[in-house]
Amino acid sequence: MIGGTAQGQDVTRSPRSLLFMCRMNAVRSPMAEAIARSVLPLGTYVASAGIRPGERDPFVDAVLDEIGLSIERHAPRALEELEDDYFDLIVTLAPEAHHAALELTRSNAVEVVYWPTPDPTVVTGTRDQILTAYRDVRNHLASLIGRHLGNGMATPS
Repeated sequence: MIGGTAQGQDVTRSPRSLLFMCRMNAVRSPMAEAIARSVLPLGTYVASAGIRPGERDPFVDAVLDEIGLSIERHAPRALEELEDDYFDLIVTLAPEAHHAALELTRSNAVEVVYWPTPDPTVVTGTRDQILTAYRDVRNHLASLIGRHLGNGMATPS
């Protein structure tokens, strides 16, 4: 379906260019970008952006490092800051991002899918409890990427 697909629906073909969107491009979308880069074929353009830029989150670095991934050069960015504005597929991870993506693509033939993903920044408690929330999001994203975009891998290698 062009312009929007049902939540969680499989993507029919592997995209050549892919954008992950969330609210501030600080947690969910950069995490998804790093995971997707690790499992998608070389040559697939993968980017992430937010409705507005946020601040880097050290918990993202910590949970990605646990699985051998890094976003060390990533700086949170807004949609307007993207170098390329055409994507085969936009995956939204937050309701606000989904609405913005649908508005952005309403006159373009771009597939938009929504993968509801919890925001781990709202979790409070000990460092271990917060890290667990971030790991849960990381694992959730890895599973979705493997199932819908990759080769079925549940976690990146």
